[in-house]
Amino acid sequence: METGGGLNEAKRWVEELVGRAARVASGAELSKLREAAGDRGSPLSSLYRSMKAIDPALRPEVGRQLQELRSQLDSALEAASAAVLAQEVEATLEAERDDVGGYLCRSRYEGIGSLHLITMTRMELEDIFVALGYAVTEGPEVESEWNNFEALNIPKFHPARASQDSFFLDFGDEESTLLRTHTSPVQIRLMQAQKPPIYAIAPGRVYRRDTPDARHTPAFHQIEALVVDEGISFANLKATIESFTSAYFGPSIKARLRPAYFPFTEPSAEFEITCTICGGSGCRTCSGTGWIELGGSGMVHPKVFEAVGIDPEVYSGFAFGFGIDRLAQMRAGLPDMRVLPENDLRILAQFRGRR
Repeated sequence: METGGGLNEAKRWVEELVGRAARVASGAELSKLREAAGDRGSPLSSLYRSMKAIDPALRPEVGRQLQELRSQLDSALEAASAAVLAQEVEATLEAERDDVGGYLCRSRYEGIGSLHLITMTRMELEDIFVALGYAVTEGPEVESEWNNFEALNIPKFHPARASQDSFFLDFGDEESTLLRTHTSPVQIRLMQAQKPPIYAIAPGRVYRRDTPDARHTPAFHQIEALVVDEGISFANLKATIESFTSAYFGPSIKARLRPAYFPFTEPSAEFEITCTICGGSGCRTCSGTGWIELGGSGMVHPKVFEAVGIDPEVYSGFAFGFGIDRLAQMRAGLPDMRVLPENDLRILAQFRGRR
């Protein structure tokens, strides 16, 4: 794919929004600007989604430039937000000199709004993987039973379905449909539609029959990475996980792999990171081990390749995934994940402008 035109268009679009941000004079203008910046049909978002069609040799450089453009736009929005806030505070103080407590100032500030903590976490994760040369892919939340289970080497009555046979839907079709229990079906669709090499991530909302507690909710957000190419080994998987961990949590947090079982990968491993609460010294959060489980990983099972028409004798690959909500909870230090979908402004306002 020719990237020059799309990249130039994205640069012009960002420059235009940065210029508008410098001239913002009211909260209404700022809201319109934020809406424009978050438009998934914008040149910048379109280029993110088209990364899978770009020459793999060019992806790291294009990803780096996209991340720089995103940072420029975010900085301009933060500066505009601070300028508008200062103007509104000054105007409020002038109009309400007796309002010593500053209540009106706070209420006006809260009216500006911001991205949800989960959305900010997802965008940050996408930026990291795009910089590594991955494309961002999406798929439907209502999936066929074949895409969600059988193509992933989970046939009917397989024990692995016990925790995931959840929200089935009846549309009168011959094939059963359900709310997807992971974003792995996006990988199945991608492998059917695109020939290797494939370097992609699949973020999105998923649904499981989980009882809500401090670390689980029936609807949550997941992100999975998939690599399919010639000569991919377990060493590539480990190096990628270490690169992601360092980029997201910082160099002080390490990653390790622990043997596990998943039907769609072989060999499989749980990947854990240094406990972010105690720094690895051991605490109640990590049960004294110094490590916290983050997600599952492994080499793509040959039966999965066969299901999507990829020759396992020629290609190999790896996949790994984890919960976006769990990462947001860990980074923000939230004791209970259930506060995230409740949208309590007293909690969400604490993370305003964090991105």
